[in-house]
Amino acid sequence: MGTEGKALLEGGPDELQEQIVSVDRPGDELKLPFHNGYEHFVPTPRQAHTSEGRVPVYEWTERTEMAG
Repeated sequence: MGTEGKALLEGGPDELQEQIVSVDRPGDELKLPFHNGYEHFVPTPRQAHTSEGRVPVYEWTERTEMAG
């Protein structure tokens, strides 16, 4: 399996740290729904060697609450 469209998450809630996720548009900020809010991750210039190959590292920046 290729690693295009995947990213390693760093920081944020413990349940999300060090997870590999799919990304729709590599290089864009990620906004992941999580526990009645969103966790925001931005791409870094770093890459990580993982069990799925070499993937870009995205770093947590902030949490926002869902409206409602």
